Amino acid sequence: MIDLAGKRVLVIEDEWLIAADLARALAAAGARLIGPVGDLAGGLRRAEEPLDAAVLDVNLGGTRSFPVADRLAGRGIPFVFITGYDGWALPDHHRHAPRITKPFAPGRAVEAIGALLGGHRA
Repeated sequence: MIDLAGKRVLVIEDEWLIAADLARALAAAGARLIGPVGDLAGGLRRAEEPLDAAVLDVNLGGTRSFPVADRLAGRGIPFVFITGYDGWALPDHHRHAPRITKPFAPGRAVEAIGALLGGHRA
């Protein structure tokens, strides 16, 4: 299991079931969950908090989460996108960001966050 003990991880996901699964998986790895948040405005507010990493759904009810990704990148906070879109749908400046394709197992997001933070297995 990936050890995210004490890491503050923002989750932005508009689908309740996916958000709940992500929250459980991250909490089980020891993360301090910020959110989940299901809309862009809430995501932008939470992106200003002290964070270690984030999981961003690309499509938030028809609105893209790219402004949150821009803010996180500007603050040097690593993030992973979760999406049903191919990589070409991401802006050029975010194509380097890790991307998990839906559908996915929530543990995959935990692994991705662990890799971003140089995490280790407990």
